Amino acid sequence: MLASLSIKNYAIIRKLEVQFDPGLCVITGETGAGKSIILGAMGLILGQRADTSVLNNQKGKCVVEGRFALNDTIAGQLDSFFDANDLDFENPVILRREITPSGKSRAFINDTPVQLTLMRALGLNLFDIHSQHSNLELGKRHFQLNVVDWYSENSSLLERYTTVYKKYRALLKQRDELAAIAGQSKADFDYFQFQFKQIDELQLKESEQEELENEAEMLSHSEEIKTGLGHVYQLLDGGEFDVLSQLKDAIAQMQKLSSYFSEADSLLSRLNSQYIELQDVAGECERMAETTEHDPNRLEALTERLNLIYSLQQKHRVETVAELLALRDSFDQKIQAAESYDEQLLAVEKEIEQTRHQVAKVADELHEVRIKNVPAISNEIHQYLTQLGMPNARLKIEIRKKDDFGTNGCDDVFILFSANKGVEPEEIHKVASGGELSRLMLAIKTVVAKSKSLPAIIFDEIDTGISGEIAAKMGKILFDMSKYMQVLNITHLPQIASRGTSHYKVYKQETTVGVETDICKLTDNERVEEIAKMLGGDPPQQAAIVNAKELLGI
Repeated sequence: MLASLSIKNYAIIRKLEVQFDPGLCVITGETGAGKSIILGAMGLILGQRADTSVLNNQKGKCVVEGRFALNDTIAGQLDSFFDANDLDFENPVILRREITPSGKSRAFINDTPVQLTLMRALGLNLFDIHSQHSNLELGKRHFQLNVVDWYSENSSLLERYTTVYKKYRALLKQRDELAAIAGQSKADFDYFQFQFKQIDELQLKESEQEELENEAEMLSHSEEIKTGLGHVYQLLDGGEFDVLSQLKDAIAQMQKLSSYFSEADSLLSRLNSQYIELQDVAGECERMAETTEHDPNRLEALTERLNLIYSLQQKHRVETVAELLALRDSFDQKIQAAESYDEQLLAVEKEIEQTRHQVAKVADELHEVRIKNVPAISNEIHQYLTQLGMPNARLKIEIRKKDDFGTNGCDDVFILFSANKGVEPEEIHKVASGGELSRLMLAIKTVVAKSKSLPAIIFDEIDTGISGEIAAKMGKILFDMSKYMQVLNITHLPQIASRGTSHYKVYKQETTVGVETDICKLTDNERVEEIAKMLGGDPPQQAAIVNAKELLGI
């Protein structure tokens, strides 16, 4: 149950604190007193969005805190939620929401900061707010499906379905992305293959370019090289006054000196070394001059290969053969990848088919459970509609299988309604009046509330469009509902207000800083006066007071 509620700095609420009792807590107050404002504040701890416009004082922060005292059954059901989200479980559970003047929103569960989505998830397991606009939900498919699932207690089955359905959707997305990549790769396949072949056919070697450039350079200057080598040979060993001949004379002269000049031996050794070296150079030059030939065919072949290399380098904007080889390997990898996409797609398609069977199996289980519970749901709702003065009402729930899967299975639920005898049921929004919608919604909420096992439910003027005896019957239904869960009901009808086990009044008061909304629990005497005012106006007449006491059974 909602044990207490604290609101600070929200709209026209400066500070409000109230403790609620178990059972049926009725909340009354004049139109405009601020009842809906309190509900709006409570919506914050249900994870609803808010901005600085909710602040009463723009310099202070808004704080809304709800304390929920849970019985052992509800506490046990929430254990897994707290464990799964790494939260410490404490009873009562405290939800707190803060909105700062800068617009920053903070959410807390038992004083632990949490994401707003997590607070919303927990809040939906603690209480349900039925606002004045909630009757419109009756005509929506997702709400009608939820009614069947709530009654059928399908939460664990839906969790199983959600798990496999998410996997199924992820695989479909993976397949589509892979197919798109594969399609692009196949479109580029010929291009990659052409580029690979163009480089690969050259059979390049990493050091080849430098070797080819050197050989081509030599062949381009072969005549100069041959002439130059021949000239060097003539200077060293082939002329009339060649270097080797003169060096030989120098050695002979030094040998004569060595017999009486001790330092000549060292010089003689050096001259002999130079002679041997120059003799070798001369022989090498002679040999190279003889073997160096101008080969225009070889030069043409080298130039042609180098031009192919230069052309590819320019085309791919690289500078070395090593980079060209890296490009060739890259194209080869892309070709291999393109050829493997078909295999990957086949593997994903196989997994999709397997997962689809799993999804279909759980969806069929959901379908069967829903179909099975439709008669019981219809029967129970009809019983409550009869109590609410609609004995001729007909409710028809149709479950139609869709061709594909959705987030909650493969079913569409259609709740058809007729309030009058002899009129075929149609879609709710087409045939139900405001009062009929209120009674139908209360009947549905009463039926599914037990299955949802919520600690508290809050009705904001569920009695819209009804009065008299029907109001009294609605009050009894609300009272009966409060025997197994806390019910907070905002009402303008004395017949319903009198059924409350506790009575709270929302009121506005003038203060030095402006108008403020507050709430208080009424005493027995105050309650008589409040219901008398609801019956006959303010100030209440004696007859209204007597009538109020009769309604209250005192």
